[in-house]
Amino acid sequence: MEQEITELYNKLHNELYKWCQMLTGDSYLSQELVQEAFLRAIDHFESISSLSYEQQRSWLYTTIKHAYLDICRKNKKETLIDEVPEDVITRDIYSEKDLFDLINSLPSLEGKLFTMKYLNGFTSGQIGKMMGIPPGTVRSKLSDARKHLKEQLGK
Repeated sequence: MEQEITELYNKLHNELYKWCQMLTGDSYLSQELVQEAFLRAIDHFESISSLSYEQQRSWLYTTIKHAYLDICRKNKKETLIDEVPEDVITRDIYSEKDLFDLINSLPSLEGKLFTMKYLNGFTSGQIGKMMGIPPGTVRSKLSDARKHLKEQLGK
């Protein structure tokens, strides 16, 4: 098992790291994601050992994508809590739950793009690459999201 994982690591580490770097724009997070994928590969070795090289490669890409989405979801919650304006909290206008519900009320794609842009800090170009859509479409959908939020807030 150790030799097979080592060989897979040697073949795919640089490729996976470069892909993660493009996806995240963060070298530290890229290293973490690649390491996490190979740790999961070790944990699931019985399942993936019977797969072809291309299937193992695909499994690792999928594992990294899911790990990254988990991190984005976690950061979304942490960032939202960290960035609530102090006056909103002290006046009790919106509870944390209200803010989550407000973002979750957006249409699916708008909510994802809004979260990626305003909570995770990605640019329209980066979001476009990750989502496989043109940056102009990202900006248009973000405009729609802001419009929907204003309507929800009655402004």
